[in-house]
Amino acid sequence: MSDLGGLLGAPLPAAFQFTVSFNGIPSGIDSSFQEVSGLEMTMDTEEVREGGENRFVHQLPKGVQQKKLMLKRGVGGVTSPLVIWCKATLEGGLSMPIVPVPLLISLLDATSLPLRSWLFSHAYPVRWEIDAFNSTKNEVALETIELAYQYVQRML
Repeated sequence: MSDLGGLLGAPLPAAFQFTVSFNGIPSGIDSSFQEVSGLEMTMDTEEVREGGENRFVHQLPKGVQQKKLMLKRGVGGVTSPLVIWCKATLEGGLSMPIVPVPLLISLLDATSLPLRSWLFSHAYPVRWEIDAFNSTKNEVALETIELAYQYVQRML
């Protein structure tokens, strides 16, 4: 079977081994997440019909839309630097400036070295949700942090 990792023969990364690093927020266990989603970009197009030739439709590019980044983890404590940052942003009522930070997400190899990385510029929280509590399930209480950002750049 051929190696599909790329032209240089790099292995394909596993989706379960990744890191999330916030520049400007102390990391460690506080930035351990169960799930990261929302790494998606879509180019919007405008449909223009060809005048006089009804069988042609041109799809003209307009702009790129980015989904918001979703980070899911066990509910953090009140002293968590990430929780403090989210509270200050979301509960501040815009009385203080929002403090955006660079965010790096990396998929790791078996030795915990980055195989693929994405840098999200000027990320800040726009939604913070605690999953429903359910007395019939034996599960960890999870929180979801939704982040907006200016742009994403593929690093590796």
